[in-house]
Parts: sequence; structure tokens; C-alpha cells
Amino acid sequence: MSGFVTQNSDAAAIATIRTLAADVVGKANSGHPGAPMGMAPAAHVLFTRFFNTNPKQSHWFNRDRFVLSNGHACALQYILLHLLGFKLSLDDLKAFRQLDSLTPGHPEAGHTDGIEVTTGPLGQGFANAVGLGIAQAHLGAVYNKPGFDLINNYTYVFTGDGCLMEGVASEAASLAGHLQLGNLIYIYDDNHISIDGDTAVAFTENVEQRFLSYGWQVLHVDDGDHDLAAIYNAIAAAKAEKNKPSIIRLRTTIGFGSKLQGTHGVHGAPLKADDIAALKAKFGFPADQSFHIPKETYDAYAAAAARGAKLQEEWNGLFAAYKEKYPKEHAELSRRIAGELPKDWEKVLPIYKASDPAQASRKLSEIVINALTPVLPDLISGSADLTGSNLTRAKGVVDFQPPSTGLGDYSGVYIRYGVREHAMGAIANGLAAYGGVIPLVATFLNFVSYAAGAVRLSALSGHQVIWVATHDSIGLGEDGPTHQPVETVLHLRATPNIDVWRPADGNETSAAYYSALTSKHTPSVLALSRQNLPNLEASTLERALKGGYVVNEVEKEDLTFVSTGSEVSIVLEAAQKLTQEGLRVRVVSLPSWEVFDRQPQEYRLSVLRSGAPILSVEAYTTIGWAKYSHEQFGLPAWGASGPYKEVYAKFGLTGSNLAVVGKKVIDFYKKKGGEVISPLVRAL
Repeated sequence: MSGFVTQNSDAAAIATIRTLAADVVGKANSGHPGAPMGMAPAAHVLFTRFFNTNPKQSHWFNRDRFVLSNGHACALQYILLHLLGFKLSLDDLKAFRQLDSLTPGHPEAGHTDGIEVTTGPLGQGFANAVGLGIAQAHLGAVYNKPGFDLINNYTYVFTGDGCLMEGVASEAASLAGHLQLGNLIYIYDDNHISIDGDTAVAFTENVEQRFLSYGWQVLHVDDGDHDLAAIYNAIAAAKAEKNKPSIIRLRTTIGFGSKLQGTHGVHGAPLKADDIAALKAKFGFPADQSFHIPKETYDAYAAAAARGAKLQEEWNGLFAAYKEKYPKEHAELSRRIAGELPKDWEKVLPIYKASDPAQASRKLSEIVINALTPVLPDLISGSADLTGSNLTRAKGVVDFQPPSTGLGDYSGVYIRYGVREHAMGAIANGLAAYGGVIPLVATFLNFVSYAAGAVRLSALSGHQVIWVATHDSIGLGEDGPTHQPVETVLHLRATPNIDVWRPADGNETSAAYYSALTSKHTPSVLALSRQNLPNLEASTLERALKGGYVVNEVEKEDLTFVSTGSEVSIVLEAAQKLTQEGLRVRVVSLPSWEVFDRQPQEYRLSVLRSGAPILSVEAYTTIGWAKYSHEQFGLPAWGASGPYKEVYAKFGLTGSNLAVVGKKVIDFYKKKGGEVISPLVRAL
């Protein structure tokens, strides 16, 4: 027997969503009305019968999370947020897709109240939700106690054909099935339409069988246009399954009610004025009124919001009682919810002297992770099947795994992502968005490119995701150019709101971690070496935290070398050779361009000062270095396969050759004559 109880307001509320979608997109003369109109019944049932949230306190920690993976359908989400009483007015709906409005063309986290993650690039939201599910399972396993089921929310996802065609969704679905995340409920809008038309032109796979093979529960609603009871029962069945994620295949008619329903013509274009009028008349709404919302619709959603507020009030009482019985856990969970780091955590960061042994920066990173793990439970690490190369698993930790596998449990802090770089990055965004967790993910630097879409959204959304990107240059040697990044760091440096770190030694590695862990709204990429790097005489954590500093100072210099990572020790060798020839050479380490750029101009000009030419050296493309140097030396194209010292020699990245190059630069500028002005001195 169905648990669904019809409410008198159901028909009017669904019609409200459909007509509002037409009005919102029509007024903007831009957008996607079809999916919101088709998914209106499922959205209404979900948000009035199941979804637990308190719009007046939208960051209540145990709220259900909602992800609109098919983000082009954002008019639907904005309408729901408005009806529920989030900080989104009717005027905001009328400003859809207009400059500086709260209703942009795709959902943006941190911009619009009630939006959990930024979606739009298809498949990203699908994978983000897996991160939200992992975070809930982990924090629940750590902090829930008998009688105190504090963290038990669900994550609901609307997704479409486009998302399911994207590889990132397949990667994430595969991992979610393995992890047995029963807190994930996806509603697949199976309307058979994409931009090119009927999905028959390109997408004829059996989606249900695919998800069965992933280990998901697969449910069906054959009439998503009308059958509210079937929608209700499917969601209820999904909630009842505790050991598998669920996907509900919901058959809908895109643009339901319009003259173009069922066609791609209603996918990404506003309806004509006469079609909107006819649509309203069909549903018994005033054909001559725009943005009409009956009181009974507002009342139905106010009741849903009141239910959420009551649940939060009950949760607050439970959390207060938890404090009395588990004061230590309460304090720690409260800190994590607030996004604060433990007191004095930074005191465990390793500090090095120049006399300490040379080590690869990936090994130095491992030492930091081992030091941090006991004092920073927030750090959830993982690797894309490169744990033994990335060195990201701290000693003695438990893996995050379903208890039934015997491989770990949900309290574990290390995630085995498998060879799924793109999903790993997108899942990390979901982990960060959930709160209480700082995700650290790892692969070879070259393969961060596989996750470029997710990295970009980390930066756009302000998610604190830490990438450990090892084997960072031609220094990885024998694997050759397929694995040797040449352009990757340029791409990352060109992306707004990413801090790229390429540390040259132990203190710079500790500084990179300090920066990454204190940058709450900026992702960080730590590019780390495979080969050993000596500790620098002049390096300290404090100096490195400025993003750039002088490691070899002289007065009235003839030349300044500026470099990063594994090349800093090589240019120090070149500087020593030039000194032996009677020349005066400064050396600057610039481990993070972005952090250096945020320093005061006076400081930056003291590091990269006027008076002598500045020569940059890095085992990447030289593009971008003109901002910091007059001359650039780097790789002309791709790397090569062979022992790393021989590869470095092949491309002239040796102390001896760089001394020759440096002498050439000195001679050129002396012959040229005139004052040499720092490249940092410019009008804009």
C-alpha cells in the first residue's frame, strides 16, 4: 500500500513550478525551461514530503543536501528555494540570468542561499554528491553514538542524460557503488532529449543495467508526469536501502504542458508568448498574469519549511545532550563544523636545517602528513591508485571502506579512489562542500590534467581542496614525456583562485601545507619531486610563506636567478660557478607565484629588484615567467625518457650549462647598456 497521501495543493503547486519556469526563462529570454517543467512533479514530491532543511538557518549541519547536477535546469532549483523561503525573492526570480543577480545561469555555491555546489559542467554535480555522501558516512561513523544519531542526512540528486554521458559521472558512480553509500538518492530525468535532439542519436545504452553492475539499487517511475504516488514510493524505497546508493529512472516529458513538449525545442530556449499563455490556461492559471503563485502553493512549502525548522530544533536539543555525555567529541565536532583548525596544530610541522639529508619533496610531504594526522582529524586523504608513489597514506590509519568488505570502515580517513582522477577531484569538492572535512587528493602532476574540470570548479567555488601532485617534472625520468608535465603548471597558475606550490626543500614543503590548510576558500596544488632535493641554507617556513624570497643575497649583483622546486639547487650551483668567475649573482626561490603576488609591492620589489637582469629557470614551458624575469630558460617542448640526471642534462638544466646561459645574459645586458628595471615595475 502506498504511503503517499494526496494534498489539495499538489496540482496547483506543480502547475506553479511549471508556469514559473516558463515565466522565469521567458522574462530573461534565455535559459532552459524544459527540464524544470518536466521534473516539477518529482521536485514537488521530494521537497514537500522528504527533504529536510531549514531555510531560515540554511547551514544547519544535518540538513539534507540537494544537488542539481543538470545545472542548466536551475530555474527549477531557484523556484523551489523561493517557495521554501530561502533568501531568494520573487524579484530575484524575475532577475534570472541578469548581471549581479542571485539567480545566475547555473547554480553557484556561495552566491545563492541554499545552493550546495556549483553545477553546470555536466557530471560534476553527480560526482560532487558522492563526496557529500562520503562526508556524511564518515562523520556519522566518527561522532554518532548510541542514542545520538547526530549526522544522518541524505543527499538527493537530480541528474539527466547529459550527466550520465560524461565519464566523470561513471567514475563516481562506480566508486559510490563500491563504497555502498546508502545515503545517496539520485533521480534520473529520463526524458530522452539532449541539445542535439532525441538521445537515440548518441545514447542508447541500458542505463539501468549499467548502474546495477555498479552495485546500485535501481528503481523506476514510468509516468513521472502524473504519478505522484509512484514518485513517492520510489524515494521511500531508496531511503529504505541502507547499503546501496539508489538511482530512480524517472520517465518524464520535457517541457510538459507546452506546445513543444517532448522535443529538443523546449530544452534550451524560452517558450513563445502564446505558448506560455496557453500553458497557464491549461493549468487553470490566469493567462495574462506573470509569476503567479497561489497562496496554497506558498502554504504547502511553508509547511515543509516548518517541518525542517522543527527537526533542527530537535537536533539542537540532541546536540546539547550530546555535549553533556560526550564533551570531547562535542567540542571537536563543533570546531570542525565551524571550520576552525585545532589549537597549535602548526607546531607539528617539520622544520629543517641545511645539514639535514636531501629528500624528495614527495617524501617531505609524507612526513608532514604523518605529523598532521594525529592532530588534524579533519584531513581526509586519498590517492588515485598511486598511494605508494604519492606517499599520502599516514602510518596506522584505517581506510574508508564499507565495513562489510573487511578492508576498513567508514571512520577511516584514507580513501582509495582507484584510477579515477576526474571523479576524485569532483568528489573532493563535495567533501569540502559538506563541511567538517579537509580533502587531500593525490596523483602524478601530469594527471591532474585529467581532473581539470573539477579543479576549475574547486577554484570557482572556493573549495579548500589540497592536491598532492607528485612526479612533478622531467625529474621523474624513465616514464618519459607521456608522464612528464610541461604545460600542466602553467594551466593551473593561469586559473584564478588556485595556489600552486612547487617547494624546493623541507621548509618550503611545510610552508606549502601551512598555506593550504589555512586557505579556507582556495584550493592548493603541491607539485612535488620524485628525486631528492637538498635543504637550502636560507630557507625558513616564515620566508617561504611569502611565496618568494632570496636564498642567496649579494649586493650590486650582475644577475639574479629565479627558480622553483628542484631547479633551485641547480641554479645555486650555477651561481657558485659564476661567483668563481668573479661575477655577483643572487638567487631567488619562488615556490608560489600566487602567494608572492599577494605580498606588498615593496617586499616583492626587494626580492625581484631593479639593477640587474633576472633569469628564470624551470623545467616547464617558459610561458608566464616574463612577469617575473627579463629572460627565461626552460623546456622547448616535451621531455624525454631516461634516467633523470641524463634528461636534465639533455635539456641544459645543469649547473654548468646554466652558468654559461647566465654569463650570456650578463654580457648581453652589459653590452645593451642602460638601466635594468624590475619586470614587476609596470603601469597596470
